[in-house]
Amino acid sequence: MKTHNIVIVEDHNLLSQAIAGLVNSFENFVVRYTCKNGKELLTKLKTQENIPDVILMDVNMPILNGIETTEILKHEYPNIKVLALSVEENEATIIKMLKAGAKGYLLKDVEKNILETALNETITQGYYHTKDVSNILINSLTEDNSSSVKLKDREIEFIKYTCSEMTYKEIAEKMFLSPKTIDGYRDNLFQKLKVKNRIGLVLYAIKNGIYKV
Repeated sequence: MKTHNIVIVEDHNLLSQAIAGLVNSFENFVVRYTCKNGKELLTKLKTQENIPDVILMDVNMPILNGIETTEILKHEYPNIKVLALSVEENEATIIKMLKAGAKGYLLKDVEKNILETALNETITQGYYHTKDVSNILINSLTEDNSSSVKLKDREIEFIKYTCSEMTYKEIAEKMFLSPKTIDGYRDNLFQKLKVKNRIGLVLYAIKNGIYKV
């Protein structure tokens, strides 16, 4: 099985080492290097051969913080997935981090098994969110676009599939549609529901009873 490359961006050295030790104990994951801030990360990405599959990103860091760094990564390294790992649990920070492009948000007191699950699901599903974080986000991300939006049956079917582990290609096959048509469904729903990514669709589905957790 493929080994997945992980990079940790954390300004506290002892904590960074502890997280690295934890991740290295997980099957099929290896920490390639650690960085103290976003600027150091961006410099290393230009020189290192192993591009990370997932970056565990702190939010509050000097020089270039996690939100700013994630925003840059979204444009310059779109294939790298960012998973926030922070002590910050206020709603505004979580929303900013996800809007910047993070695929999930974990608190630093997360249990070992949850961290491993989060890494695996971020790799396979493209995102990960805990119930606690979902509850914080649901109203904020979808408060303006629930009752007035009318969805077609096929759009609802598509949203249900996005809540699974299926890729967009697999969803296309399931719905007997071309990948291009599925891309159109996705982009239209992003605009209609005022969400920016797949996790936004999932949160919309949870709030509006389309998907049960």
